[in-house]
Amino acid sequence: MTHELTAPRLASASSKTTESVGWWRDAVIYQVYVRSFADSDGDGVGDLRGVRSRLPHLARLGVDAVWLTPFYVSPQADGGYDVADYRAVDPLFGDLSDADELVRAAHALGLRVIVDVVPNHTSDRHPWFREALAEAPGGPARARYHFRPGRGPGGMVPPNDWESVFGGPAWTRAGGEWYLHLFAPQQPDLNWEHPEVAEEFASVLRFWLDLGVDGFRVDVAHGMVKAPGLPDIGRGAQATLIGTEPLPFFDQDGVHDIHRSWRRLLDEYGGDRIGVAEAWAPTSERLALYVRPDELHQAFNFRFLTCPWDPALMRTVIDESLAATAAVGATTTWVLSNHDVVRHVTRYGGGPQGLARARAAALLMLALPGSAYLYQGEELGLPEVADLPAEVRQDPAFLRTAGQDGLRDGCRIPLPWSGQEPPYGFGPAGTWLPQPRDWAGLSVAAQTGDPHSTLELYRAALELRRALPGLGSPDAGPLVWQPSPEGVLLFTRPGFACTLNGRGTVVELPSPGRPVLSSAPVETDGRSVRLPQDSCTWWAL
Repeated sequence: MTHELTAPRLASASSKTTESVGWWRDAVIYQVYVRSFADSDGDGVGDLRGVRSRLPHLARLGVDAVWLTPFYVSPQADGGYDVADYRAVDPLFGDLSDADELVRAAHALGLRVIVDVVPNHTSDRHPWFREALAEAPGGPARARYHFRPGRGPGGMVPPNDWESVFGGPAWTRAGGEWYLHLFAPQQPDLNWEHPEVAEEFASVLRFWLDLGVDGFRVDVAHGMVKAPGLPDIGRGAQATLIGTEPLPFFDQDGVHDIHRSWRRLLDEYGGDRIGVAEAWAPTSERLALYVRPDELHQAFNFRFLTCPWDPALMRTVIDESLAATAAVGATTTWVLSNHDVVRHVTRYGGGPQGLARARAAALLMLALPGSAYLYQGEELGLPEVADLPAEVRQDPAFLRTAGQDGLRDGCRIPLPWSGQEPPYGFGPAGTWLPQPRDWAGLSVAAQTGDPHSTLELYRAALELRRALPGLGSPDAGPLVWQPSPEGVLLFTRPGFACTLNGRGTVVELPSPGRPVLSSAPVETDGRSVRLPQDSCTWWAL
């Protein structure tokens, strides 16, 4: 008997609620890349009013919270991650009243709101940096940043051999000295040893907490402190070392004092406000330090994101991640895509195979204990757009070398909502990056109500995740691996089992229980089951 298990509807109300203590421990949080979510005014760029108009989609999807990428005043040299004013909304995205109304509308729908904070660097248009450039070398305003004299004759050589993550030197000469920027030259790094920096960001956090946000995603949470003396690294291609080897500009122990101070500030506010670290660390154990009881609440699990389609490696990453966070009393996060990486449909092979694997990976992720982060459009099965012409690309790394590949625009294409041709309901007219002309079938409207669609698979999975205690909750009981053939993962939790067939062929095995949801149709007679290739199935026990 073949079961079409893609869109069950449950009569009972959710057994989980975002109002519970420690809501983040098993929350599903949806990342909105504001520029590409929804446009309200026809300029082709997503904005806060556009986000607000589409909040019902997120509520129907079944997520617990929304994370918004930066919408602050910015020259947009790096998509808003170059902030000139941390307390104001850029006119491109609206104004402060739009932010306030968005938070209120989200709360009315039962959605919490997390906003980005960018503490490692400012924009070069920030008043502090303008003041620093206006004064002579050695002036007090320069102490808020990392200004240094150059090396060699006339100081023409950068102070050390550090490279920008975006490629090229991490130093630019200006005002008679060199200043450090681990990213674009328009993003000068702050000096967190200066007391005014800590005071300013404590004030910024309070400003947004007072407005009602529920927490912060901390950009480059691993980078705010640099090794004393800013020592040379002695080798190139440094961007390839991030998250694999110790580096003097990332994951220094001093960052933890900052995060402890922020945790104390968050704890002053009611309602379980949280901090989420975007942190790259060489090991799962180092990453777990960011979520010790007196530090931030969560840290992104990039090892899971970067794991290839290999069940044995996936199991290793899952085990090591759970063990590392358990050692510090925290829960694990799971994430497959974000605004900085190739979408996982494409990473897993692209085409029908990549989509099948992406659907299966989504069910695997949502079955694991802890919190899951979804990137906008993954619920639609969107692929990476890899054929953008050079003249439309806006990633600041695109024109630089030896850093990131500069192709992040491909995962930032504006979403398709409805209609048969661009802009697919994104807004009244146009999109800041061009949408493919074959995306009509991937829109929200086209997939709604289709039991075979990726959108309905996500809706069904999130509904079950809320209803079944053994799904997601880190407190429901241990994850236990069961014997399974090579290339197949099978684990159980109280009242629940999950199978992943990562092989390129159908696999037959004893039925673990009653199938309740699958990324592809499964055949079972109640005693045995034929698992389709590249699929994941949930079972009630």
